[in-house]
Amino acid sequence: MDISFFIFLSSGLFLGWSLGASDASNIIGTAVGTKMVKFRTAAITASIFIILGAVYAGSGASQTLGHLGSINTLPGAFMSALAAALTIYWMVNLSMPISTSQAIVGAIIGWNFFASKPTDISVLTQIVSTWVFCPILSGFIAVSLYWLTRKIVCKSHLHLLRQDSYTRIGLILAGAFGAYALGANNIANVMGVFVPSSPLHAVSLPFGLHLSGTQVLFLIGGIAIGAGVITYSHKVINTVGNGIMRMSPLMAWVVVVAQSLVLFLFASQNLQHFLLSHGLPALPLVPVSSSQAVIGAVMGIGIAKGGRNLNWKLIGHIAVSWVSTPIIAALVCYISLFFLQNVFNLEVYQ
Repeated sequence: MDISFFIFLSSGLFLGWSLGASDASNIIGTAVGTKMVKFRTAAITASIFIILGAVYAGSGASQTLGHLGSINTLPGAFMSALAAALTIYWMVNLSMPISTSQAIVGAIIGWNFFASKPTDISVLTQIVSTWVFCPILSGFIAVSLYWLTRKIVCKSHLHLLRQDSYTRIGLILAGAFGAYALGANNIANVMGVFVPSSPLHAVSLPFGLHLSGTQVLFLIGGIAIGAGVITYSHKVINTVGNGIMRMSPLMAWVVVVAQSLVLFLFASQNLQHFLLSHGLPALPLVPVSSSQAVIGAVMGIGIAKGGRNLNWKLIGHIAVSWVSTPIIAALVCYISLFFLQNVFNLEVYQ
C-alpha cells in the first residue's frame, strides 16, 4: 500500500490522540476525580472499549458527517483533521473540555468554503441542534437517574463499605459502557473525513472475525484515541472530575451513565431501526459532544440541588470555548488548505 496514505493519515491519528486526551475525562474523569478508581485501571478499561465501539458500531454517525462535506482527496482530509486536532490540542493545554465534534464540523465547513462546495444546511442544522439538545437531554437523564438511585440507596440500608464497593464496580462498568459509546459515536470525528478516499481493504482475522476496509480504518483511529486516553487525559480530568462541582461517588456514577446513554442514543443504528420500524420517533445518528453531555449532566444535578455548588465562572469559560472552537477550526483549515495547495502544490479537492 502507498506509504503516502499513512503520512496523510497521521493528522487523523493526532486528532484521535487529542480526542482521547480531551474526552476521556468525560467517561473516567468523575471516577478518578472522586478517588474511587485508579487512573491506570480506568484508562486501560476505557481504551479497550473505545476500540470495540469504534470498530463495531462506528458507521452510523460517520455517514451523517460525510453528508455535511465529502472530502474527496487525502491532502484535503489530512488538513481538515489537522486543523481540528490543533484546535483541540490548544484547548486541552488550557485544560478546557471542548467538543471534538464541533472542531471537526468547523474544519469540514472550512474545507467546503475553500473548495467552493455547498454545505448541506439540513445536515448542519441537524448537527448544530444536537449541540443544544445534547446537554439538555443529558441533564434531564442525570437528574432523573440521580433521584431514583438515591431513593433506592436510601431504602436499601447498605453498609457504607458495601455501598462503596458497589459504587466502585458501578463506576468501572459505567466507564466501560461510556467508552464503548464514545468510540461508536466519536470515531466519525477522527476518521470520517478519510472514509471517501481510504484505500484500505477488508481483512480476515483469527476466530472467524472479518473487518471491512472502513472498520480497519476505525480500528486504527480507535487505537489512536486509546493512546490519548492513557498518555495525556489526566490534564482535563481534574477540570471535569471536580472543577465544575464537587461530586460524591454516587453523583459521579450518575454523570457517567447519563452521558453514556446520550452518546449511545445518537450512535446506535439498531436502536434507530427498532424505533422507526415500530413507528416511534428516533434520534439522528450524528457525532455528538461527550463534553457537552457530561457537563450537561453535572449542571443538571447541580441545578436540581439549588445551583450553589456550581462553578459558574468555569462553566462560562467552557461555554466560550464551545462557541469559539468551530470558528477557530474553520479558519485554521481554510488558511492551511491555501498553503497546502499553493506552496506544496497538493490537490486538496477535486
